[in-house]
Amino acid sequence: QLQASGGGLVQGGGSLRLSCAASGRSFSAYYMGWFRQAPGKEREFVASIRWSTSNTYYADSVKGRFTISKDNAKKMVYLRINSLIPEDTAVYYCAARHFASTSYSYWGQGTQVTVSS
Repeated sequence: QLQASGGGLVQGGGSLRLSCAASGRSFSAYYMGWFRQAPGKEREFVASIRWSTSNTYYADSVKGRFTISKDNAKKMVYLRINSLIPEDTAVYYCAARHFASTSYSYWGQGTQVTVSS
């Protein structure tokens, strides 16, 4: 129900936009989030957006470089990453959490982002 795409090999300093296609149900009562997992590290929260209000939230480590957005009509969630650095190399996942829940219950399959120095 969540399909992430848009990853690839990018040179440091470049930009990338990841996409997450949401299908199969309404996510109007959900927060849509992006997480990432770098090699040998735990998965970490990156950003989220509340579908109904468009309020956004970011991890401190990505503020200013990452932008989360959505397209209601297309049921898409995006993550724009600017000024890529090698430390951004990770598998990026999109996920969904009901606003009344504390955990993400829907996960996409992940898309690999590799940043070369």
